[in-house]
Amino acid sequence: MEILWALMAVIMIGAVLGPVLLRRRGGIRQVAPGSPDAADPADYGFARQEELDIRMPGPDHDLLDVLDVVQQSQSWKAASQLLAGTEVHGEVRWQRVQAFAGAASLELQERPGGVSDQPGGLWLRLWRAEAPKDAGGAAVHAEFLVQQAWRSSTSGTDEFRIILEEAREACAQAALLSPGDPVPYIIELSIARGLAYPREEFEQLWLKILDRAPAHMGAHLAALHYWCEKWHGSRDLAHHFTEAAAARAPKGSLLSALPLFAVYEHLPEVNLVRGFYESEVVTKAVEGALYAVHSARPDDPMLAHVRHLLIFFLVRSERWAEAMNQLVHVDGHVGALPWTVSGDPAADYAVYRALAVAGYEANGGSPATLSH
Repeated sequence: MEILWALMAVIMIGAVLGPVLLRRRGGIRQVAPGSPDAADPADYGFARQEELDIRMPGPDHDLLDVLDVVQQSQSWKAASQLLAGTEVHGEVRWQRVQAFAGAASLELQERPGGVSDQPGGLWLRLWRAEAPKDAGGAAVHAEFLVQQAWRSSTSGTDEFRIILEEAREACAQAALLSPGDPVPYIIELSIARGLAYPREEFEQLWLKILDRAPAHMGAHLAALHYWCEKWHGSRDLAHHFTEAAAARAPKGSLLSALPLFAVYEHLPEVNLVRGFYESEVVTKAVEGALYAVHSARPDDPMLAHVRHLLIFFLVRSERWAEAMNQLVHVDGHVGALPWTVSGDPAADYAVYRALAVAGYEANGGSPATLSH
């Protein structure tokens, strides 16, 4: 295990993220790119690193089409129509609100504006000014403020607090415009974490979400951060939260995968324990996530999130064939944990993918033996 992860470090440092590993029964060693013995992810139909989409975990063609229209025309109307036609209580609406807010925030970061040019994300400002009663626009604006707080200011500063207080008011307005909609309250979960809501206040907020969408996977993932050790909880509280949700998960729900996210959030920065990724706690969480994936609807919009995290753990556990089975479902999109915490999500993902391919072939696998 130590040799393998030393190899991964070499790969990352050298930026050798493609066909770098040799098939050899019982071991893996580095070879020159282009060698006839090199394991090449392209042999499996995987996308080139530069083609990987870092914006989302899986495809949403309607969203991408609308984003292109909005950003090219700076008109908000197509975004409004898409959200108005998206089911209120489902996962997709929450993901699309996040995507529109993220697009506006990144536009503003790239083009802050000045005397002679317009700021990025102008379409969102126009949306709020021209359609103040539009529930979709109100939700996107609230999420935009949250992302701005975390992206452009430092946690604990006055600036950070002021932006989140404004976001809190925006959430309240969005909730009034769309009664029964869980999204404004899900957005507020990040505000609760940033402003350190007392536990009783956080739990009252959480009950509002459970009343509206009790099996909402995205909401559970957002709430998990509050209960983590690095924020306002502990390792035990985070595991209790996810295990309780998994225990009450309805049939076919991805909530059974939540404990794996709690394990990820509490990984040691330096792992000095040999076989940590084969330990009981990790193995149990991985098996729960695999069960959730196998039981979920193929079109569940949160399925890609779980698959991406499984790739991370399966590769680290040297469960190469199982990692490959997840890769064939998500390759091409990398906008999910654990890749998004990296400065270069595509590169991080490509390293794990190369290791999975090499390990798979080192144990007799080939493109012909991999099920799609």
